[in-house]
Amino acid sequence: MLEKVSTGSGFIAALDQSGGSTPGALRRYGIDETAYPDEATMFDLVHRMRTRIITSRAFDGDRILAAILFEQTMDREIDGTGAAEYLWKHKGVVPFLKVDKGLEEESEGVKLMRPIPDLDALLDRARTHGVFGTKMRSVVRNADASGIEAVVAQQFAVAGTILAAGLVPIVEPEVDIHSPTKAEAEEILQVTLLRHLDGLDEGRSVLLKLTLPEVDDGHAALLAHPRVMRVAGLSGGYTRTEAVDRLARNHGVIASFSRALTEGLTAQMDDAEFDAALDESIGLIYTASVT
Repeated sequence: MLEKVSTGSGFIAALDQSGGSTPGALRRYGIDETAYPDEATMFDLVHRMRTRIITSRAFDGDRILAAILFEQTMDREIDGTGAAEYLWKHKGVVPFLKVDKGLEEESEGVKLMRPIPDLDALLDRARTHGVFGTKMRSVVRNADASGIEAVVAQQFAVAGTILAAGLVPIVEPEVDIHSPTKAEAEEILQVTLLRHLDGLDEGRSVLLKLTLPEVDDGHAALLAHPRVMRVAGLSGGYTRTEAVDRLARNHGVIASFSRALTEGLTAQMDDAEFDAALDESIGLIYTASVT
Protein backbone atom coordinates (compact mmCIF):
# COMPACT_ATOMS: atom_id res chain seq x y z
CA MET A 1 0.00 0.00 0.00
CA LEU A 2 2.79 2.42 0.90
CA GLU A 3 4.56 1.82 -2.39
CA LYS A 4 1.37 2.24 -4.39
CA VAL A 5 0.33 5.48 -2.67
CA SER A 6 3.87 6.90 -2.79
CA THR A 7 4.85 6.09 -6.36
CA GLY A 8 1.88 4.60 -8.18
CA SER A 9 0.26 6.03 -11.28
CA GLY A 10 -3.33 7.13 -10.87
CA PHE A 11 -5.62 9.13 -8.60
CA ILE A 12 -7.67 8.97 -5.39
CA ALA A 13 -11.43 8.41 -5.60
CA ALA A 14 -13.24 10.37 -2.88
CA LEU A 15 -16.33 8.34 -1.93
CA ASP A 16 -16.72 9.80 1.54
CA GLN A 17 -19.87 11.94 1.51
CA SER A 18 -21.23 11.93 5.06
CA GLY A 19 -24.55 12.95 6.65
CA GLY A 20 -24.62 16.57 5.55
CA SER A 21 -23.50 16.00 1.97
CA THR A 22 -25.31 12.71 1.30
CA PRO A 23 -28.68 14.21 0.19
CA GLY A 24 -26.92 16.27 -2.46
CA ALA A 25 -24.91 13.28 -3.67
CA LEU A 26 -28.08 11.21 -3.97
CA ARG A 27 -29.91 14.04 -5.73
CA ARG A 28 -27.17 14.27 -8.35
CA TYR A 29 -27.44 10.48 -8.69
CA GLY A 30 -31.14 10.81 -9.53
CA ILE A 31 -32.61 9.98 -6.11
CA ASP A 32 -34.41 12.86 -4.39
CA GLU A 33 -35.51 13.20 -0.76
CA THR A 34 -38.93 11.66 -1.42
CA ALA A 35 -37.25 8.29 -1.98
CA TYR A 36 -36.15 7.82 1.63
CA PRO A 37 -38.31 8.36 4.74
CA ASP A 38 -35.43 8.44 7.23
CA GLU A 39 -31.67 8.71 7.61
CA ALA A 40 -31.16 4.94 7.80
CA THR A 41 -32.76 4.46 4.39
CA MET A 42 -30.73 7.37 3.02
CA PHE A 43 -27.48 5.71 4.08
CA ASP A 44 -28.64 2.38 2.63
CA LEU A 45 -29.20 4.09 -0.72
CA VAL A 46 -25.84 5.85 -0.75
CA HIS A 47 -24.12 2.57 0.13
CA ARG A 48 -25.78 0.97 -2.88
CA MET A 49 -24.49 3.84 -5.01
CA ARG A 50 -20.95 3.42 -3.70
CA THR A 51 -21.14 -0.35 -4.10
CA ARG A 52 -22.20 0.09 -7.72
CA ILE A 53 -19.22 2.37 -8.34
CA ILE A 54 -16.65 0.18 -6.57
CA THR A 55 -17.84 -3.10 -8.14
CA SER A 56 -18.01 -1.62 -11.64
CA ARG A 57 -15.57 -3.11 -14.13
CA ALA A 58 -14.40 0.47 -14.77
CA PHE A 59 -13.24 0.93 -11.16
CA ASP A 60 -9.82 -0.70 -11.02
CA GLY A 61 -6.45 -0.43 -9.35
CA ASP A 62 -4.68 0.20 -12.64
CA ARG A 63 -5.98 3.77 -12.71
CA ILE A 64 -7.16 4.35 -9.14
CA LEU A 65 -4.56 4.43 -6.38
CA ALA A 66 -6.85 4.79 -3.40
CA ALA A 67 -10.39 5.49 -2.29
CA ILE A 68 -11.60 7.53 0.69
CA LEU A 69 -14.50 5.97 2.58
CA PHE A 70 -17.07 7.32 5.02
CA GLU A 71 -17.08 5.60 8.43
CA GLN A 72 -20.41 3.86 7.76
CA THR A 73 -19.08 2.54 4.47
CA MET A 74 -16.04 1.05 6.20
CA ASP A 75 -18.37 -0.74 8.63
CA ARG A 76 -20.51 -2.21 5.82
CA GLU A 77 -19.85 -5.02 3.35
CA ILE A 78 -19.51 -5.24 -0.41
CA ASP A 79 -20.32 -8.67 -1.83
CA GLY A 80 -19.87 -10.27 1.58
CA THR A 81 -16.51 -8.62 2.33
CA GLY A 82 -15.83 -5.54 4.44
CA ALA A 83 -15.77 -2.48 2.16
CA ALA A 84 -12.19 -1.47 2.95
CA GLU A 85 -10.97 -5.04 2.68
CA TYR A 86 -12.84 -5.43 -0.64
CA LEU A 87 -11.08 -2.41 -2.11
CA TRP A 88 -7.60 -3.82 -1.53
CA LYS A 89 -8.30 -7.54 -1.97
CA HIS A 90 -10.47 -7.39 -5.08
CA LYS A 91 -9.54 -4.07 -6.71
CA GLY A 92 -5.98 -3.32 -5.62
CA VAL A 93 -7.19 0.08 -4.38
CA VAL A 94 -5.77 1.43 -1.10
CA PRO A 95 -8.47 2.29 1.50
CA PHE A 96 -8.49 5.60 3.37
CA LEU A 97 -11.06 6.70 5.95
CA LYS A 98 -12.64 10.12 6.49
CA VAL A 99 -12.30 10.79 10.24
CA ASP A 100 -13.49 14.37 10.72
CA LYS A 101 -16.93 15.08 12.19
CA GLY A 102 -17.76 18.12 10.09
CA LEU A 103 -17.04 21.80 10.47
CA GLU A 104 -17.44 24.51 13.06
CA GLU A 105 -19.11 27.83 12.22
CA GLU A 106 -16.93 30.27 10.28
CA SER A 107 -14.51 32.42 12.28
CA GLU A 108 -11.55 34.49 11.03
CA GLY A 109 -12.41 33.51 7.48
CA VAL A 110 -12.11 29.75 8.08
CA LYS A 111 -14.09 26.74 9.27
CA LEU A 112 -12.19 24.56 11.71
CA MET A 113 -12.97 20.89 12.25
CA ARG A 114 -15.34 19.96 15.04
CA PRO A 115 -13.78 17.94 17.87
CA ILE A 116 -13.22 14.23 17.15
CA PRO A 117 -13.77 12.74 20.62
CA ASP A 118 -13.62 9.09 19.56
CA LEU A 119 -10.60 9.38 17.28
CA ASP A 120 -8.40 6.77 19.01
CA ALA A 121 -11.16 4.17 18.94
CA LEU A 122 -11.96 5.00 15.31
CA LEU A 123 -8.31 4.58 14.32
CA ASP A 124 -8.23 1.21 16.09
CA ARG A 125 -11.27 0.09 14.07
CA ALA A 126 -9.74 1.39 10.88
CA ARG A 127 -6.61 -0.68 11.43
CA THR A 128 -8.67 -3.84 11.96
CA HIS A 129 -10.28 -3.22 8.56
CA GLY A 130 -6.92 -2.84 6.84
CA VAL A 131 -7.24 0.91 6.29
CA PHE A 132 -3.97 2.58 5.27
CA GLY A 133 -4.69 6.21 6.10
CA THR A 134 -7.20 8.91 6.95
CA LYS A 135 -8.59 12.18 5.67
CA MET A 136 -9.87 15.24 7.50
CA ARG A 137 -11.18 18.45 5.94
CA SER A 138 -11.18 22.10 6.98
CA VAL A 139 -12.23 25.08 4.86
CA VAL A 140 -10.55 28.42 4.15
CA ARG A 141 -12.93 31.12 2.94
CA ASN A 142 -10.71 34.22 3.04
CA ALA A 143 -7.06 35.21 3.09
CA ASP A 144 -6.87 35.66 6.86
CA ALA A 145 -3.41 34.64 8.08
CA SER A 146 -4.56 34.06 11.64
CA GLY A 147 -7.46 31.87 10.57
CA ILE A 148 -5.29 29.90 8.14
CA GLU A 149 -2.71 29.30 10.88
CA ALA A 150 -5.49 27.95 13.11
CA VAL A 151 -6.67 25.57 10.37
CA VAL A 152 -3.20 24.22 9.63
CA ALA A 153 -2.23 23.92 13.29
CA GLN A 154 -5.38 21.91 14.00
CA GLN A 155 -4.83 19.71 10.95
CA PHE A 156 -1.27 18.87 11.99
CA ALA A 157 -2.25 18.26 15.60
CA VAL A 158 -4.75 15.64 14.47
CA ALA A 159 -2.27 14.31 11.91
CA GLY A 160 0.20 13.70 14.75
CA THR A 161 -2.32 11.45 16.51
CA ILE A 162 -2.97 9.57 13.27
CA LEU A 163 0.73 9.08 12.54
CA ALA A 164 1.28 7.84 16.10
CA ALA A 165 -1.44 5.23 15.47
CA GLY A 166 0.48 3.92 12.46
CA LEU A 167 -1.76 5.40 9.77
CA VAL A 168 -0.99 8.01 7.12
CA PRO A 169 -3.07 11.23 7.18
CA ILE A 170 -4.38 13.21 4.26
CA VAL A 171 -4.31 16.84 5.40
CA GLU A 172 -7.08 18.77 3.63
CA PRO A 173 -7.33 22.52 4.19
CA GLU A 174 -9.66 23.30 1.30
CA VAL A 175 -9.69 26.83 -0.09
CA ASP A 176 -13.23 27.67 -1.20
CA ILE A 177 -13.25 28.02 -5.00
CA HIS A 178 -15.65 30.97 -4.65
CA SER A 179 -13.41 32.91 -2.27
CA PRO A 180 -12.85 36.49 -3.50
CA THR A 181 -9.30 36.20 -2.14
CA LYS A 182 -8.57 32.66 -3.36
CA ALA A 183 -5.13 33.33 -4.86
CA GLU A 184 -3.95 35.27 -1.81
CA ALA A 185 -5.35 32.62 0.54
CA GLU A 186 -3.44 29.94 -1.37
CA GLU A 187 -0.19 31.87 -1.01
CA ILE A 188 -0.66 32.23 2.75
CA LEU A 189 -1.71 28.59 3.05
CA GLN A 190 1.38 27.35 1.24
CA VAL A 191 3.75 29.29 3.51
CA THR A 192 1.88 28.03 6.58
CA LEU A 193 1.88 24.42 5.37
CA LEU A 194 5.61 24.52 4.63
CA ARG A 195 6.33 25.76 8.15
CA HIS A 196 4.31 22.97 9.75
CA LEU A 197 5.77 20.35 7.41
CA ASP A 198 9.22 21.43 8.55
CA GLY A 199 8.15 20.55 12.07
CA LEU A 200 7.34 16.90 11.27
CA ASP A 201 9.82 14.34 12.58
CA GLU A 202 12.09 12.63 10.09
CA GLY A 203 10.50 9.49 8.70
CA ARG A 204 6.97 10.85 8.98
CA SER A 205 5.05 11.93 5.89
CA VAL A 206 1.58 13.16 5.02
CA LEU A 207 -0.49 13.54 1.90
CA LEU A 208 -1.93 16.95 1.11
CA LYS A 209 -5.34 17.39 -0.50
CA LEU A 210 -5.64 20.93 -1.79
CA THR A 211 -7.84 23.06 -3.99
CA LEU A 212 -6.54 23.31 -7.54
CA PRO A 213 -4.66 26.63 -7.46
CA GLU A 214 -5.17 29.87 -9.34
CA VAL A 215 -1.49 29.88 -10.37
CA ASP A 216 -0.49 26.90 -12.51
CA ASP A 217 2.01 24.64 -10.70
CA GLY A 218 1.23 26.66 -7.59
CA HIS A 219 1.80 23.62 -5.36
CA ALA A 220 5.34 22.94 -6.64
CA ALA A 221 7.07 23.88 -3.38
CA LEU A 222 4.79 21.51 -1.45
CA LEU A 223 5.38 18.69 -3.94
CA ALA A 224 9.12 19.06 -3.36
CA HIS A 225 8.94 18.92 0.45
CA PRO A 226 10.51 15.72 1.86
CA ARG A 227 7.61 15.21 4.32
CA VAL A 228 4.97 15.21 1.56
CA MET A 229 4.11 11.80 0.14
CA ARG A 230 1.72 13.11 -2.54
CA VAL A 231 -0.26 16.24 -3.35
CA ALA A 232 -3.82 15.59 -4.49
CA GLY A 233 -6.09 18.21 -6.01
CA LEU A 234 -9.75 18.38 -5.01
CA SER A 235 -12.45 19.37 -7.46
CA GLY A 236 -14.20 21.57 -4.87
CA GLY A 237 -17.34 22.17 -6.93
CA TYR A 238 -15.65 22.70 -10.30
CA THR A 239 -17.27 20.79 -13.15
CA ARG A 240 -15.32 17.75 -14.28
CA THR A 241 -14.24 19.57 -17.44
CA GLU A 242 -12.78 22.50 -15.51
CA ALA A 243 -11.32 20.31 -12.75
CA VAL A 244 -9.55 18.08 -15.26
CA ASP A 245 -8.26 21.09 -17.20
CA ARG A 246 -6.87 22.71 -14.03
CA LEU A 247 -5.38 19.44 -12.86
CA ALA A 248 -3.53 18.89 -16.15
CA ARG A 249 -1.87 22.29 -15.72
CA ASN A 250 -0.49 21.34 -12.29
CA HIS A 251 2.27 18.85 -12.97
CA GLY A 252 2.86 16.21 -10.32
CA VAL A 253 -0.52 16.78 -8.64
CA ILE A 254 -2.92 13.84 -8.76
CA ALA A 255 -6.70 14.05 -8.48
CA SER A 256 -8.79 13.32 -5.42
CA PHE A 257 -12.19 14.01 -6.93
CA SER A 258 -15.65 13.30 -5.57
CA ARG A 259 -18.37 15.22 -7.39
CA ALA A 260 -16.30 15.49 -10.57
CA LEU A 261 -15.72 11.71 -10.53
CA THR A 262 -19.42 10.81 -10.27
CA GLU A 263 -20.74 13.62 -12.48
CA GLY A 264 -23.37 12.26 -14.84
CA LEU A 265 -23.87 8.92 -13.09
CA THR A 266 -27.49 8.13 -12.24
CA ALA A 267 -29.44 5.32 -10.62
CA GLN A 268 -31.62 5.16 -13.71
CA MET A 269 -28.75 4.00 -15.98
CA ASP A 270 -28.52 0.33 -16.84
CA ASP A 271 -25.25 -1.39 -15.98
CA ALA A 272 -23.72 -0.97 -19.44
CA GLU A 273 -24.50 2.77 -19.51
CA PHE A 274 -23.26 3.22 -15.95
CA ASP A 275 -20.00 1.38 -16.56
CA ALA A 276 -19.35 3.29 -19.78
CA ALA A 277 -19.98 6.68 -18.14
CA LEU A 278 -17.79 5.81 -15.14
CA ASP A 279 -15.04 4.48 -17.41
CA GLU A 280 -15.03 7.75 -19.37
CA SER A 281 -14.84 9.80 -16.16
CA ILE A 282 -12.03 7.69 -14.72
CA GLY A 283 -10.13 7.86 -18.00
CA LEU A 284 -10.28 11.64 -18.15
CA ILE A 285 -9.21 12.07 -14.53
CA TYR A 286 -6.45 9.47 -14.82
CA THR A 287 -4.99 11.13 -17.91
CA ALA A 288 -4.90 14.53 -16.21
CA SER A 289 -3.32 12.98 -13.09
CA VAL A 290 -0.40 11.47 -14.99
CA THR A 291 0.19 14.41 -17.33
